[in-house]
Amino acid sequence: MPKKIPMRRCVATGEQFPKKELLRIVRTPEGELKVDPTGRMNGHGAYIRKDVSVIDTARKNNALKRALGVDIPESFWDEIAQAMK
Repeated sequence: MPKKIPMRRCVATGEQFPKKELLRIVRTPEGELKVDPTGRMNGHGAYIRKDVSVIDTARKNNALKRALGVDIPESFWDEIAQAMK
């Protein structure tokens, strides 16, 4: 039996992708925002596709703000872009 691939939904586009193709953004229990490259960080996570155009979409439609329930500072968008490279 083939191994099941974990699928997650991109908050910006609403499409499902294998977990490896997505970047996890976490709101920690302390309320901080962090990029989670391991996918195992403690806190509430939201996934976004590793694509620069998707960052713009997420920024325009406030997808991360809705998914995580916190305002996303401008500087954090740069951090997300850096993590995708």
